[in-house]
Amino acid sequence: MSDGVGDSVVRRFRQRAGLTQEALAERSGVSTRTIRGLETGDRPNPQLGSLRQLADAMSLSPEDRDELMASVLGVPSVPRQLPAVPAGFTGREAELAQLDVASSTVVISAIAGAGGIGKTWLAARWGHRRIDRFPDGQLFVDLRGFSPDSDPLDPLTALRGFLDALGVDTARVTGDVHEHAARYRSEVANKRLLIVLDNAATADQVVPLLPGTPTCKVLVTSRRTLSTLLHRHNAQHLPLAALDEAEAHEFLVNALGADRVAAEPAAAAELIEACGRYPLALAVMVGRARHRNSLELAAELREHGLDALTNVLSWSLRALTDEQRTVFALLGSAPGADIGLPAAVSLTGRSKPQLTGILRALTEASLLTRLANGRYAMHDLIRGFAARQEVPNRAAALRRVLDFYLHTANAAAQQIDPQPLDLAPTSVEPQPIPDVPTALSWFDAELPNLLAAQRVAAGVEVWQLARTVNSFLYRRGRHHDRLAVWQTALAADLPDAARASAHGLLGRAYGALGRFEDATEHFEQALAGGDALQQANTHRMLAAAWEQRGDDRVALEHTGQALALYRTLDQPVWEADAVNSMGWYAARLGDFDDARRHCEQALAMQRRNGYRDGEAAALDSLGLIAHRTGRHAASVDYYEQSLAIFRDVGNTMYAAVALDGIGHPFAAIGRLDDARAAWGEALLLFQEQGRDADADRVRRQLDALDHTTAG
Repeated sequence: MSDGVGDSVVRRFRQRAGLTQEALAERSGVSTRTIRGLETGDRPNPQLGSLRQLADAMSLSPEDRDELMASVLGVPSVPRQLPAVPAGFTGREAELAQLDVASSTVVISAIAGAGGIGKTWLAARWGHRRIDRFPDGQLFVDLRGFSPDSDPLDPLTALRGFLDALGVDTARVTGDVHEHAARYRSEVANKRLLIVLDNAATADQVVPLLPGTPTCKVLVTSRRTLSTLLHRHNAQHLPLAALDEAEAHEFLVNALGADRVAAEPAAAAELIEACGRYPLALAVMVGRARHRNSLELAAELREHGLDALTNVLSWSLRALTDEQRTVFALLGSAPGADIGLPAAVSLTGRSKPQLTGILRALTEASLLTRLANGRYAMHDLIRGFAARQEVPNRAAALRRVLDFYLHTANAAAQQIDPQPLDLAPTSVEPQPIPDVPTALSWFDAELPNLLAAQRVAAGVEVWQLARTVNSFLYRRGRHHDRLAVWQTALAADLPDAARASAHGLLGRAYGALGRFEDATEHFEQALAGGDALQQANTHRMLAAAWEQRGDDRVALEHTGQALALYRTLDQPVWEADAVNSMGWYAARLGDFDDARRHCEQALAMQRRNGYRDGEAAALDSLGLIAHRTGRHAASVDYYEQSLAIFRDVGNTMYAAVALDGIGHPFAAIGRLDDARAAWGEALLLFQEQGRDADADRVRRQLDALDHTTAG
């Protein structure tokens, strides 16, 4: 932790429990090295599994557990995903009472009603009112069943989001929607969770997201009656109509004040009727009425002769300035469910100060919602209406926001990818991405919009967007998303080189999911159609695949072919990485002199390149070589340097490898406690990353070490 907050929290809870670091390590199974690092801030944060073990060992209350998770990882241990209830929520007491009764007798309640009727408001209101019934948290997903600009959310994506929220490392969950649904049901079994599935299009979209035990409560909202849920899953149907007169009147009173509504009772009643007593329409009109001296609005509304909401929205546009109307219309075209201010600046072509004022006005008019994270979103009905408005240069605006996403994603990729794209200049100003933490945070926030942007892009830009997010998805273990973006790329009209690259990277995604036949097929197509750089990259991918299969000699052959190609190209980072791989495979095959020569050369090259991941990888290889040639003290030194870099750049995948490696020279020179600590931490990381074979191997090493100590 750079700010020291997590350090003080861990120490405070440990001391309050009356435990030394050693006693906590023994009780929790988390190494003293990990605990010491958390308290001094000299190592990256552990995964959720380690923190849960510490929380259990210290007998933390749910509140203290949340504080520990939030301070160290920045996320709560209990998911709390319910959206806030709008301030204007009113009425619905009968429906809320039905949900109260249903919660004790059935698992699912299906809330059906027209768009804008208040289904999401009702689900969120009930969830917040009864939050004490769900101590294990609340999950929420917008299934986007009726979004005007995208397909409904697929269940696999929703499942992976839920697993992430539940603290599961989704890199270790492979397979299709059925495997993910099984893991999800296992995670929520016997937990008391509220699960809100909002805006469902069909029952097929919902069924994989249903838990298998009756301890959870599921609320499903849809504009359709989902008969399959009613008949096959014993769901209670809860149809939702417009507000009654009293509820709609209360809505106005809450929003505008009792005195003002009482002063114009006839106008208030007429306004309620003109809005069809729909909460969304009333909310929009409240925003307009706040800036008027009178509630005499209904007559003007009726000029349009449209349905209630379209009528309200059409009339509301008349109250906006030309600039506000233009921005409103353009926001309806932005890819993704929400938008940040920098992207909105590019979309609209307005300056940040100018746009901030316009967005504030649209928010005050209830045409736009400012989210808690500072981003902006529209109800999908309002968004669809905005997208239908005539506005000059809509295509140019879409071009600008696509450029913003592509160029900012490429700037973020430069922080974590040694091979960023060489993009054509653009007139938009990308968001500055100065370092790796900023890059990862930006990708976390913008990934849904980047995926949406890829769906509306065309030609080589589809490939470019996939390429910029690829390394981030790899680091996060989001292999299904990698699969999806490269499948989308291959469906586009691409030049031959880009198509070959897409085949290669799609092959890597298949390989990460264990689908080696599919991977090999795409690798072969990548080799056949790629230029020299693509062929070199594909040989590296094939080397990794053959190493996974246990054939280091074939892996060495492919690496040699890659290196020969890199040496004809201006790719110093990749060339150095291939040189290190040559040494790595040579060491595994027992040719230590050749291995040392290659890895020392790679280390010098990567230090000149300034590529720290590559430097750490070369040091790790040299640590292996030194240990296997009996130079154990030198091996420890190499591994410690490697581990320090991997931790500094947040590369926990390879930090685990270095921890595994350093345990061997520690054991060889008699530093058995250090070996045990290193392997214990490696074991935790391998377990958290789903690397079961590695975890089993390290567990056997620890057992052998304990046997040696006992003897």
